[in-house]
Amino acid sequence: MKKEIRIPDIAENVETGLIAGILVSAGDKVSEDQALVEIETDKATTDIPSPFDGVVDEIKVEEGDEVKVNQVIIIIETEGEAKGDTESDDKNKEKNAGSEDEKEEKTKEKAEDDGEEAGSKDDEQRKKESDTTEKDEKETKDLSDIPASPSVRRLARELDVDLTQVEGSGPGKRITAEDVKSFSKRPEKTEEQKKSAHLPDFSQWGPTSKKSMTTIRKITAKNVSKAWQTIPHVTQFDEADITGLEDFRKNYAGKVEKAGGKLTVTAILLKILGFALQKFPRFNSSLDIENDQIINKHYYNVGIAADTPQGLLVPVVRDVNSKSLTELSTELSELAQKARDKKLSTEEMQGGNFTISNLGGIGGTAFTPIVLPPQVAILGVSRAKYKPAYKDNELKKRLIIPLSLSYDHRVIDGADGARFLRWICDVIEDPYAILQ
Repeated sequence: MKKEIRIPDIAENVETGLIAGILVSAGDKVSEDQALVEIETDKATTDIPSPFDGVVDEIKVEEGDEVKVNQVIIIIETEGEAKGDTESDDKNKEKNAGSEDEKEEKTKEKAEDDGEEAGSKDDEQRKKESDTTEKDEKETKDLSDIPASPSVRRLARELDVDLTQVEGSGPGKRITAEDVKSFSKRPEKTEEQKKSAHLPDFSQWGPTSKKSMTTIRKITAKNVSKAWQTIPHVTQFDEADITGLEDFRKNYAGKVEKAGGKLTVTAILLKILGFALQKFPRFNSSLDIENDQIINKHYYNVGIAADTPQGLLVPVVRDVNSKSLTELSTELSELAQKARDKKLSTEEMQGGNFTISNLGGIGGTAFTPIVLPPQVAILGVSRAKYKPAYKDNELKKRLIIPLSLSYDHRVIDGADGARFLRWICDVIEDPYAILQ
């Protein structure tokens, strides 16, 4: 018996995805819960498993295809299918086809009796409908990543509104008709602004090639652009002596490894932030600009920006204030592995109040990380280097790590930013500073 495998409801407000990989071939035997395809959405990358045992009869998608929820992607032939069943299905199809032919003939005869000819629409009307259909199909393909109904998309086209520029006010940021109408009333871009967005023909200077952006890259580009344009960023820089911290890390690394984790600077910073966000609650808040309020959160979840082959992902470590260093190290290692294997769920990337972006493993002396709304701050970590520094009135070789703190100046003042980052540096250099 042949059964269809369809795209399930992957996550709330996610209607489309991209086929990132096809893990089986036609004729392959598959078992229940075996991964069939890998699908990438704007929130996560996940596998679609087979709900039963069987043999792959037909694969209806290709790698790179854009698919929608409930779309058929694979047909599986399960065991116990009788030949008679197939023949019966063929007879039913023939019977139905015959019925359709009879209906069409009767419709044609009726049209002739009424003095009309079947399909009497003139060429101009048919061309208009064909053009509209093609336009709708192109629009659906181009805008399938945007949460908006077909009627809203049609309205956007009629009002000449680019839906990628509209912020939705509906559930899950879904774009409504009112959002489109409000956007259409905004002042139009000047000719100079329009020209600035137009790219020249680069091929006139040499060879070029093109590569489509992945779903995650498109969403990242949109989100960081919006964050940079709407949040007044300030970045505070400081340095911390981690010579003693590095000795501690090496001494206790084995104990953490036995528990299944890896003791890293990021894991230690998670533990420190568990205290810092309680001592400086403004950094654990969000700004409600519409109601002129600051929302204080009494839970402490920290996101970890992860560099993966498919793009930037930010899994969240929850309740960092109540977990031991070993627990944080183990959880961080598990999330990092999931990110590399494209196994992160949507829930594992939601609910963060603060973010750490550690580029120390790559290099660099400092950088200015972009705040991820609705958060109000992010900590950047660069590569530690040995430098001469005074310690106990002597010039010694010390391991120094550069830190960068970017924050939303609407919520956090410069002095508060400096105090927060200096407190973190003090604790790194002297853990007993937490008790002060």
